[in-house]
Amino acid sequence: MADKDKIEKTLEAYNDVFADIVNVLLFNGNTKVKEEDLEDESPISIFKADGKIHSQERDVAKFWKNSNVRIALYGFENQTKKDRDMPFRIIAYDGASYKRQLIDDKKTSKNRSKKVHYPVITLVLYFGEQHWKKPRSLVEALNIDDDLKPFVSDYKINIFEIAYLSDEQLNMFTSDFKIVADYFVQKRKNKNYIPSKQVIKHVEEVMELMRVLTGDKDYEITEKLIYMKGEPITMDTWLHDTLEKERIDAKNKGKIEGKLEALYSLMKKGVLSLQQVAVEMGLSIAKLKKELDKHSMDYSEFI
Repeated sequence: MADKDKIEKTLEAYNDVFADIVNVLLFNGNTKVKEEDLEDESPISIFKADGKIHSQERDVAKFWKNSNVRIALYGFENQTKKDRDMPFRIIAYDGASYKRQLIDDKKTSKNRSKKVHYPVITLVLYFGEQHWKKPRSLVEALNIDDDLKPFVSDYKINIFEIAYLSDEQLNMFTSDFKIVADYFVQKRKNKNYIPSKQVIKHVEEVMELMRVLTGDKDYEITEKLIYMKGEPITMDTWLHDTLEKERIDAKNKGKIEGKLEALYSLMKKGVLSLQQVAVEMGLSIAKLKKELDKHSMDYSEFI
């Protein structure tokens, strides 16, 4: 899990990607946040509970600055699954960042009138195919007695459903994040994926992020990356080479189970249809279905 969390953060930690995400999701594509105006902030904060010292870590955090003046602190949290406790997590991260400002005040100046505080804004990037139907605010996550409701302060969180971005929003992205977002939008809409022809800037980071978010080994970084280094790499060229290798491997499989498994993998990726798998296997559709049933391979979505 630690490796997965680390990989999820790497691509977004690049200033060009970070600024792009903020500009599209918060500012409708307007370039308000520039790469050169971002400064890394430690994502780790410390707190004491139960008499013990604990730490909590954001996925990515950066200051947005104008000269030496901090305008805001942005934080990202990546989610592949819905979490009803997300409001508690976010308020803990944000609260620690505001507390840090008070601590920094004491260190830097005794004149409180000159101290300027900045907002803390956390974006939850949710990559699931289903809508986020968990709490989006602190009040929604609490079981509150009616008599107490007037006295409970709410705290909303910013959930962005990446798979439900509009085509207009997708086209606003200019960084490698567009490639990642495009994949999830396509998979949510039609299951099949037509690889992007956009040249990837941060190749290793994009592929590693795709691997951990999708669980698909086609995105593993192997000697192939070294072989292709120096050439313009797109998702289209990367997957074309990978899938061609899978197709050849499938044809060379001696046992029917191995060949069927390889072809089934191509069908799940949207490369082959049920009819095409039947041709490759030399079976009728009826016999192919029996073989798929025999090996517990679900084909219902391809009928």
